Amino acid sequence: MDETAPRRPGDQLRPVPAQPEDDPTTEELLVRVAKGDERAFEQVYERLAGPILGLVRRVVRDGAQSEEVAQEVLVELWRTAPRYAPDRGSALNWALTLAHRRAVDRVRSARASTEREVKATFEASRSRPFDEVAESVNSRWERQQVRRCLGHLTELQRESVLLAYYQGYTYREVAEVLSTPQGTVKTRLRDGLIRLRDCLGVTA
Repeated sequence: MDETAPRRPGDQLRPVPAQPEDDPTTEELLVRVAKGDERAFEQVYERLAGPILGLVRRVVRDGAQSEEVAQEVLVELWRTAPRYAPDRGSALNWALTLAHRRAVDRVRSARASTEREVKATFEASRSRPFDEVAESVNSRWERQQVRRCLGHLTELQRESVLLAYYQGYTYREVAEVLSTPQGTVKTRLRDGLIRLRDCLGVTA
């Protein structure tokens, strides 16, 4: 374009972009959160809510519970921000560690609740008429046998078996929940199932 040509009304120079505003790192924001800075926490929330929910979903698997756990983690970030030390790792890793711990706690709590419900149902059935109880006695006896045999496994074997065969987790997902290599998980499952088979008297 000829620089000497007269400019038309619309021919205006583009404005020079303004310098970007201060964009603190997430680590710096957490330090501010530790001092009670609510605006800094809003920014931390925007940056970390997505990654936290993604990790929790992989562990908990239930959508509604995952959102609930993710919110609990974000509240914990606000409450425990003074404990964060930037020199010990990134803010994201710290937040995901908190998220993983709380997600695993939720899975274990749900499993314990299920076991309590099964036990309560069995206890309640004792007061029901004989004919109603008789219909389910065989299946309940089998569940009792399985629970008894699960008690013979090590804690690590039992956790792996319950997650894989009672809650439908894959090897990879069990490894994530227990923070254990997949190879170790496979070994635990194999040994645990062999002991269950022997305890229950199952023949190949």
